[in-house]
Amino acid sequence: MTDDQLLRYSRHILLDEIGVEGQQKFLDAHVLVIGAGGLGSPALLYLGSAGIGTLTVVDHDSVDLTNLQRQIIHDTARVGLTKATSAAQSIAAINPDVRVRALVERAGAERLHELVGAADVVLDCSDNFATRHAVNRACVAHTKPLVAGAAIRFDGQISVYDVRSAASPCYACLFPEDAGFEEVRCATMGVFAPLVGIIGSMQAAEALKLLAGIGPTLAGRLQMLDGRAMEWTEIGIERRADCPVCSQRRS
Repeated sequence: MTDDQLLRYSRHILLDEIGVEGQQKFLDAHVLVIGAGGLGSPALLYLGSAGIGTLTVVDHDSVDLTNLQRQIIHDTARVGLTKATSAAQSIAAINPDVRVRALVERAGAERLHELVGAADVVLDCSDNFATRHAVNRACVAHTKPLVAGAAIRFDGQISVYDVRSAASPCYACLFPEDAGFEEVRCATMGVFAPLVGIIGSMQAAEALKLLAGIGPTLAGRLQMLDGRAMEWTEIGIERRADCPVCSQRRS
């Protein structure tokens, strides 16, 4: 670690739970973030400022004026620019040492398997069940921890799905692919701007904890936030022995 890095990351290094060893783990890490929108914005900014060595950002969309109410990694001058490129520019402005791979694409199942296999931790900051399930399948296949968040209107949720532990469920254990959950989008339902900041920041925190070995994480626990009352609810979640995604992987 250089003198500049020791200074830049000094407030992390002062923490007993992180120290020089933990900060070096951040510098050596590769984190994959799916989505550079409302959740991805704070997650990417905090991961970049924390010194994650390599950040791979996947987003096929471009910055729109309606995004700027909550997607804080973008700005007015970048309307029309691809979100992945815009995110890379913002991260570089905060921490030029971070290597950012900006992938302007909608990653399918095969591509996700390639990207997840190369990462240490995966953050799902997408906004649809099809992508969430595809990311989950790739994480289970490669035994990579997944930090998944969601936010709509005033309601947010977050959990960690870490199948490195035999007791930890995968995303499909909680939200089965054939359950037929209703797809809701912020474009039609709306979303409270600070809510995505809260959930996305927590996703970054869980990712850093996983990398540094600081526990416990949210594995096996789903936290839900009612942003109107600003009240948290937590429920325990268990892996399903008959889950079609992770049961065979662990048998």
